[in-house]
Amino acid sequence: MGVALAALACPCARAQAALLLQDSDSISEITSPLGHESIYFARICAASPTRLRRCAPGESGVVISRYHGIAGYDWLAIPLVPYLYSVEDASAVPTQVDREIVQNLRINYHDTHLMSLGNNVPEGGQFKRGWNQLVGAAYERRTYAFRFQTTPEQDDAFIAHMNAGANRSHFNILFRNCADFAGTVLDFYFPHTFHRHIAPDGGLVTPRQIAWELVRYADKHPELQLSVLEIPLIPSLHHSSRVGKSGVASFIITGYVVPVAFLSPYAAGFLVADFLVWGRYPLSLRQVRVLTPQTASLLASPATLAQNPPASPRQFYGQAAP
Repeated sequence: MGVALAALACPCARAQAALLLQDSDSISEITSPLGHESIYFARICAASPTRLRRCAPGESGVVISRYHGIAGYDWLAIPLVPYLYSVEDASAVPTQVDREIVQNLRINYHDTHLMSLGNNVPEGGQFKRGWNQLVGAAYERRTYAFRFQTTPEQDDAFIAHMNAGANRSHFNILFRNCADFAGTVLDFYFPHTFHRHIAPDGGLVTPRQIAWELVRYADKHPELQLSVLEIPLIPSLHHSSRVGKSGVASFIITGYVVPVAFLSPYAAGFLVADFLVWGRYPLSLRQVRVLTPQTASLLASPATLAQNPPASPRQFYGQAAP
């Protein structure tokens, strides 16, 4: 795991933040394969799950995201290593897990660090969301980290902005989902860049769309030094996950378009046309560097990082990885 810590947080990597594009997991891969999205910051840390501060030397940064049904909060902040692996020390990441191991790791971290959220927040499970979304992401989802450069001044302004705002949830899957949150954060750093569009996806903002827009923006702004890394699933009985789809692609893949076609062939035709013309958001993720716990020592080496400079964003255009 030190992998994510070394690769995302190491100053030598010349990237101070990353958009985390995460696969759809478990039942959502069938019912709504959009995936999930978070933002990682190397300079920003969590004073608590609901308050931000600048990191002290040696700290690994924080992952911030919007979730539904967690104590009424709009966003929550979790340190990078626990967010990925439910442990505080990278050396404690297991090489292989089962459902019981994952549950125990999550419960231990929750009982030590997340009780401030309250006693009435459900743990969550396959069909019901809860605090278990906040820790151990690498046991459920593959993650692609789109790393980009920020400045200390931007990060300080973002901390002040988030701490001053009302952190109360008005979650809505159509207009205030995790991708909407990621787009809003990126627009804070790069104003007037990330917008809601009527087409594609009928105004729905998806994780894949935000990642695609970041790649396009970075192509025009090389100072962002965009690079992409993969954080895979920890080996388990879990099936391999797939990159989240666009809104219309999800509608077609899940078969929801079939009853629509019976009710209105024109509406179904519009959805298919929307997908073919606008809504594919092509991202080529086959050639990115894969981060594993076994390669952590290599990624921690400044010399190794120097031999792997950020690639051109154009590398990431193309068909999505499975």
